[in-house]
Amino acid sequence: MNMNSGPASGGVYRYYVLIMLMLTFMFNIADRLVMSILIEDIKAEFVLSDTQIGLLAGTAFTVFYLLLGVPAGRLADRTNRKNMVAISLALWSLMSAVCGAALGFWTLLLARLGVGVGEAGGGPPSVSIITDYFAPHELSRAMGIFAVGAVLGPVLGYAAGGLIAEAYGWRWTFVILGLPGIALAILLYFTVVEPARGRFFARQAQPAGAEKQQPFLITMRSLWMNSVFVRVVLANSFTNIPSFAFAIWLAPTLIRNFDVTQGEVGVYLGAVLFAGGVPGMVLGGYLADFLAKKNPRWRPWYCALAVMMVLPFWTFCLLSSSLEMTLALYICGYVLLVSTQGAAISMVQSAVLPTERGTASSISSLSINLLGYGIGPALIGLMSDNWADAYGSLSLNYAVIATVVVSLSMASFLFWWTGKAVNQEPAPVGAGTKAAARHPR
Repeated sequence: MNMNSGPASGGVYRYYVLIMLMLTFMFNIADRLVMSILIEDIKAEFVLSDTQIGLLAGTAFTVFYLLLGVPAGRLADRTNRKNMVAISLALWSLMSAVCGAALGFWTLLLARLGVGVGEAGGGPPSVSIITDYFAPHELSRAMGIFAVGAVLGPVLGYAAGGLIAEAYGWRWTFVILGLPGIALAILLYFTVVEPARGRFFARQAQPAGAEKQQPFLITMRSLWMNSVFVRVVLANSFTNIPSFAFAIWLAPTLIRNFDVTQGEVGVYLGAVLFAGGVPGMVLGGYLADFLAKKNPRWRPWYCALAVMMVLPFWTFCLLSSSLEMTLALYICGYVLLVSTQGAAISMVQSAVLPTERGTASSISSLSINLLGYGIGPALIGLMSDNWADAYGSLSLNYAVIATVVVSLSMASFLFWWTGKAVNQEPAPVGAGTKAAARHPR
């Protein structure tokens, strides 16, 4: 098979590519979040504070992501994207397995740093490939299917991770969940075809592997002047702060507040995330595309409305004294929040030039991970430690609630503000000087 050939528009094969990239995203999220279900075991064995756990679960992952994310995005705009995804997947899967050999806080921190090195090269080329397999009018739904990986990842990390940990311990959990990603990387490398860049943008289409890329500073200025891109990135970053907060801290919160085992929590959360996340991701993408046919501003407006509706569900779920009510309120908010992701990703990709998509995606991921992973978990852990004397085991609940209220309020406003910058015309908008003129800030 010629790996540099451009596949014909349409057909079943593009959905095979989409599913492969979705599974890659699934392992990406699973390898990040498996720490959540293992927190109490690791904390007990190494005698760690919530602040140290926050550093391991979030900050450690983001250090190299922040350093390598933008360079990886630039590379995705000028090299074979499929190869980048395969190599990155193999690397982070190996480093995730190595976490099982940690001897203490610092060795586990170094292994988690390695997971961030690999994952920095996975997201930007993946979304860039999808944008060249699906036309603009179906991009939200395609990104919604891709984003299902963000749902299946926690299901794998929580449900499988919890059961494996109870049977074999936390060390083997890292190994058993990490190694299958290497097999997927090999399959992806040999079966996925690199598409032509910008194939749905007739004036800008390029053969696969073309290197028609502007210098870095020019690209950054182009993106900075693109108000749709800037506002969506900020809005989605604030949206994901509470999402990551729950992903990391909900499992230990349930274990501390209710009489449940590690395996039970993993199964409960896995079932809840699967039941709510898959339809939320897919139907949200379809709904955003449907509303955007009437007015493209409905993409950000829908996101603003959905995010604001999440706030009461996620606030009260952490105040409930019932495990069943906590899970019910959580799933209601989760369905609404994940339904915005397909639209958010598609807005970023549609607002920029084909040769800027990898860089744009890396900047978006960098912003999300800086706020959601780099700062959020450690800050929540610090608040929990400082409030422990006053609130006991509920200190973690209140720390997460404070984060949810501030972050989702900001996200809703920013999505509404994005709508004021979106053109009435449904055609995709390029970045650069023309885009800046159309989208003045």
